[in-house]
Amino acid sequence: MINYFALTVTEMGIGKIELAVIGAVIFIFPILFVYASKNLDAKGVFEWMMEKPNDWIGKK
Repeated sequence: MINYFALTVTEMGIGKIELAVIGAVIFIFPILFVYASKNLDAKGVFEWMMEKPNDWIGKK
């Protein structure tokens, strides 16, 4: 005999506002992740270092 266990959204105490926030995060996070990944690659960091050599960490 197999017993399946699941809670409904209302049993977990998740309302409409929480569902909207969860949906927004699911939609926005991948977009921001790809945007940040493009700007934080090694080439991007190197270009930033060449543009602002006086802002390097440890350079005094």
